[in-house]
Amino acid sequence: MIPLAEARAYVLARAETLPAERVGIERALGLVLAEPVCSAEPIPAFANTAMDGYALQAADTRDAPVTLEVVGTIGAGYDGDLQVGAGQAARIMTGAPIPDGADAVVKVELTSPAAGSGDRVNVEASVKPGNHIRHPGEDVAAGETVLEAGTTVTPGRVGLLAAVGAYEVAAYRRPRVGVLSTGDELADSAAPLRRGQIRDTNRRTLLSLVAEAGCDGVDLGIARDQPEDIERAFRAGVADCDAVLSSGGVSMGDFDYVKVVLDQIGDMRWMQIAIKPAKPFAFGLVEGTPVFGLPGNPVSSMVSFELLAKPALRAMAGFAPADLGPATVRAVSDDDLGHRPDGKTHYVRVAATRDDQGVMHVARSGGQGSHQLAAMTRADGLAVVPDEAVVNAGDPVEVIVL
Repeated sequence: MIPLAEARAYVLARAETLPAERVGIERALGLVLAEPVCSAEPIPAFANTAMDGYALQAADTRDAPVTLEVVGTIGAGYDGDLQVGAGQAARIMTGAPIPDGADAVVKVELTSPAAGSGDRVNVEASVKPGNHIRHPGEDVAAGETVLEAGTTVTPGRVGLLAAVGAYEVAAYRRPRVGVLSTGDELADSAAPLRRGQIRDTNRRTLLSLVAEAGCDGVDLGIARDQPEDIERAFRAGVADCDAVLSSGGVSMGDFDYVKVVLDQIGDMRWMQIAIKPAKPFAFGLVEGTPVFGLPGNPVSSMVSFELLAKPALRAMAGFAPADLGPATVRAVSDDDLGHRPDGKTHYVRVAATRDDQGVMHVARSGGQGSHQLAAMTRADGLAVVPDEAVVNAGDPVEVIVL
């Protein structure tokens, strides 16, 4: 068996970052920028008000309460030339430009209509110059770099890109990932199962995990336990995808034809990793395309994806080494999680709760068999229990967040 760190390093060394392309910001969410983004203009581009109220000269409010003449109304988008002089004010709406002559805004809650003839307003409080005014460049200066290369585009950053007029950006391409299941025993319908059949859960699960990881999944279907079928499926996958995930056929059984085929058409490394679940794993290149051979048991395939395939796919998508994952937190174990020494690090499926102080606690989510998918779906994380480690109830434990 080999350490997980060795297997991960081997995979990441061969997971090359995909080329960058220019994409519209409507397609940029979740992508990693390949170039910095600069703003050609200040934000805000002009002085505007942060409040509904009245634009005026602050000096006029020194002896408030005062009554001022209202000379007009300014709404958002106004492009006129209204001016405010001494003893005057202009109604103004949030986001509207500050008129010439005004140097402050008093919010509407501190005003009231003045009695008598003419359009006048009572200002009840004194304000200082600049009150409630957003100044040009207050958020972003002209020429400022707003997003560095290597930044992941989040919803807020999509808005920032729009704000600076960057409607197209250079970003690393989203990996296109083929997902293939193998095995004569697999069924893919709601029809009653024949003796010896099981429904194909891995393909559906892995396609969902691929999508959740920010990649585009490609359903490669099920390949039966025939070398020609398996080869045909892999060749179709590597021709159309940036990476291929398969599940099943990576152990030492007589019908594990995946190993036979991939050894013939690719440069593969077959590994027994010192972890439980997900000990068997394969990785290599077929026609230059990364191929991940994951175990057939559903929990093992999910754990293998989380620990090995997902970090590699994120590396291909341009994420920095520190952002490849998996993400971990510290928690308190409510169960005894130790195991008999067997040379492996165990990844125990756990459900998480928080106590009244906000401390995270974890406990087994159910059965720990690599076939027990229902227990896996109840898990919020994987508690990492190194070989020979003693984790008793009440002890701290590292948890991979699922």
